[in-house]
Amino acid sequence: MGETWSNEAIISDVLGRGADIELGAADNGWRLSRWRQFVGSYELPALPDPTFVVHIAGKPRVHTWERDGWSETSSIPGCATIVPAGRPTGWLVDGELDVVTLSISSRDLDAVPMRDQFQRLRFAFADPLGVALTRQVLSELYAPQTPERKVYVSTLVDALKAHMLHGPVAATGASFPTSDFSAYRIHHIMNAVLEQPEAEHSLEAMSAEAGLTPSHFCRIFKRAVGISPHQYVMKARLDRAQELLTASGMSVAQIAEALGFTSQSHFTRAFRAYSGQTPTAWRSATMQ
Repeated sequence: MGETWSNEAIISDVLGRGADIELGAADNGWRLSRWRQFVGSYELPALPDPTFVVHIAGKPRVHTWERDGWSETSSIPGCATIVPAGRPTGWLVDGELDVVTLSISSRDLDAVPMRDQFQRLRFAFADPLGVALTRQVLSELYAPQTPERKVYVSTLVDALKAHMLHGPVAATGASFPTSDFSAYRIHHIMNAVLEQPEAEHSLEAMSAEAGLTPSHFCRIFKRAVGISPHQYVMKARLDRAQELLTASGMSVAQIAEALGFTSQSHFTRAFRAYSGQTPTAWRSATMQ
């Protein structure tokens, strides 16, 4: 491989296909991509630029290669990883890979006070703000594009880059429930919510499924995902509502009932608080 290859070109070559989404800003020194495909294990040669990786969805337990074998710690959706420049890495997925990568120019590190965080692999740590910014970028990219939205997306990614350079240095592996058993249980519950957001998903039922007391489950879930179980369920319902408003002919009342809201007014209030618009206004804006 030539030394001029970008991170994205190297990853594409290893995976055998390009990213689902790619965007970049040469002036601002960043490139953002989403990678989704089924893979087993693979090795990445050293990348020329440091990369911030967000585990979006897909396989619940992804491992990295350590000195003597695959890591005991695993990454689940909601984890972040920093891959330094110049270090080969190995990855075990054995399922669907679904991650977003943000590469930044190595030259931008010259002015970073805490650049030490980019000198080693930081695997599967909790970074709620970084994950939230990444998910917001994706939600905007999959919505109908307008000149204003492009500016907004660029601003969001600039904020994500600034967050990465500032460094989630307070986050440590100890703050995230990364044992295989804990990771699996939380991911299983998250998937159940995403598959059926309209179901009740009470705190009592979810904590029982995890085998934890409700208070302990709330603490573990919020540390892992960045929001409470109730907020996660509500977000899943409102994300599905946005999909239905855009892609179906269902009325607002029908969507509210289908997603388990107690009334249309309850749905409208929640939707406005989440998106800044009423369901009707959202549908009008996205259908233009």
